[in-house]
Amino acid sequence: MDQLNRLKTLRSLLPKEAFIPDSGKLVILVINLLIFIAGLTIARDLDQWSLGWLWLYLPLAIVMGNSVVVLLFSSHDLLHGSVIKNPRLAHFISLFGLALLWMPPTLWKVVHNQKHHTQTNAMDDPDRSYLLQQSQTWGKWIQNLVVPSAEVNSFYLILGMATAWGTHTFRHLTSVLQINPSGFGPTPIASNANKRKMIAGELLIIALAHFSILAYLKFSFLSILLGYLMPIWIGYAGVMFYIYTNHFLCPMTEINDPFFNSLSIKVYKFFDLLHFNFSYHTEHHFFPSINSDYYPLLRNLILTHYPNRLNLLTAGDAWQSLLNTPRHYKDQQTLTDWSGNKSVICPCVSEPAIASPQRTGIKETA
Repeated sequence: MDQLNRLKTLRSLLPKEAFIPDSGKLVILVINLLIFIAGLTIARDLDQWSLGWLWLYLPLAIVMGNSVVVLLFSSHDLLHGSVIKNPRLAHFISLFGLALLWMPPTLWKVVHNQKHHTQTNAMDDPDRSYLLQQSQTWGKWIQNLVVPSAEVNSFYLILGMATAWGTHTFRHLTSVLQINPSGFGPTPIASNANKRKMIAGELLIIALAHFSILAYLKFSFLSILLGYLMPIWIGYAGVMFYIYTNHFLCPMTEINDPFFNSLSIKVYKFFDLLHFNFSYHTEHHFFPSINSDYYPLLRNLILTHYPNRLNLLTAGDAWQSLLNTPRHYKDQQTLTDWSGNKSVICPCVSEPAIASPQRTGIKETA
């Protein structure tokens, strides 16, 4: 009831324009798709460059990597209905936006819209961390190896930043397509036969698109490494930075209250402009379908009407907290390591408060 009252109060304070789809964001999606294609066009002839000049391509690879991030976040908004009203057109366009991330739009709707948003950090959320008590599957082993934590090795952390998105997508695909119905992820994902067919069909189209890119690059090792793999790895790393901070410091809870199960971070305004205010993640969980331009206003309303309730940290503090805590849930409020020897209270487990030097403190229990 408190959650519904908060939503009603905040919605009444937001302007009507916040709930009107912003089709202008389609232009940004298209621009970033064209940026990636332009980078591929240059990369096609990298095998003809002198080795001493190859470093000149690296800035472009970074820009292309950012485009991968933007393509995901713009497609994310598109599939939440905040860009255009026509859901079929939005679904079709998102296939292009999500292709570089190997994410069929139908799978995204099942995992993100239907499961994650309705059961955030609950037992049935496919995007939560693993429980200590869960079977030690390869998915759990990989997460333990590469996810930022107090135990992670620096080499595997860097490797994981570039590859964890692929693992995340693959474990969802194997579950929803019933290759392994019980799932390698934190929880299995069920869907009907029609959706499975759609996911399989979209995955085939995505695979053909990636094969076409490799063929366009003439299957050149250098062109593929610098013009295809490197930008994708950079993009995946950028995406995972946000994803790790969204919920991994928060407790598990069956009550879907963003004040308890979500975290917002403060980043430089430049990144908010590039990434559709994705750092305003708690705000997004309150109103997933509003125009993301209004998240800063929503944050101000929350801070005014519900002071000391918002989990809000600087990006640096959030990252440091991830590196100071283990990553498995021992219980709803306690994090532990692979062996279960540690017990650390989730940094965001107490009554949420505005970021302060004490806000990132780690509480150890016996």
